[in-house]
Amino acid sequence: MMNWGQFGLQDANSPIMEELIFLHDFINMVLVFIISFVGYIMISMVYNKYINMNLLESQMIECIWTIIPAIILIQIAMPSLLLLYMLDESVDSALTMKVLGHQWYWSYEYTDFWSMSNNTQIEFDSYMIPVNELEDNMFRLLDVDNRTTVPFNVHIRMLISSADVLHAWTVPSLGVKADAVPGRLNQVKFVGQRPGIFFGQCSEICGANHSFMPIVMEIVSPSSFLNWVVCMYE
Repeated sequence: MMNWGQFGLQDANSPIMEELIFLHDFINMVLVFIISFVGYIMISMVYNKYINMNLLESQMIECIWTIIPAIILIQIAMPSLLLLYMLDESVDSALTMKVLGHQWYWSYEYTDFWSMSNNTQIEFDSYMIPVNELEDNMFRLLDVDNRTTVPFNVHIRMLISSADVLHAWTVPSLGVKADAVPGRLNQVKFVGQRPGIFFGQCSEICGANHSFMPIVMEIVSPSSFLNWVVCMYE
C-alpha cells in the first residue's frame, strides 16, 4: 500500500516483487557508489596540481578503469538474468483466469469454474466507478464496480488479451505486467502472499480514456474465495 509522499516501490505481495525490489535497491546502491567515486576523482583532479601525464596515461590506470566497470556490470547482470528466468518460470497453476482489455474497461473469466445447472462460467466486466458515485471509503480513479477476487498462497495464472487495441494489465504490488494484444494470449503467474486489496492500472496508452480503466484485485483466504464463487452462481 502506498502512502502519501512515499518514495519508492509499493510493498511486495509476491516473491517476484520481492526480488524486483531487491534488484532495484541493489542497482541504486551501485549507482550511488559509482557517482560518489567518479565525482570524488573529478573534483580531486581539478584541485590537485600534482597530476601529471604519466599518471593519466599509465597502463595500470587503463587496466583498472576497464576491469572494475566490467566486474560491476557482471554483478548487475547476474541477478537480472536470474530474475528474468524466474519471471518466465512455468509452474503448475491452481487457478487460471482470462483477462480481456476493452476500450475502456476490463472483463474477467474464471475458466476453471463451470455451473452445470445453467451451463455458464463466472465472467464479469470491471468498470471504474465515476467520481460522482464514489463513497467515503473508495479511491478516486482506482475503485471499480466488480473486483477481481483470488485466493492467497495459491499459484494464479492470468491469460491476457485484448478485444480492440493494445492494453497492459499491471498490478505493481504483485510484480506483474503484461501487454494485452488483440489476437494473442500472454500470460503472467503470481502468488499472493497475504490478503488485502491491491490496485493496478492499464500501462499502455490505449485511447482517450486510457487513465480510466483501473484494476482492483481482492486477495482473500481460500475458503472465502470458494464462498465467493458459490455466491456468484446464485
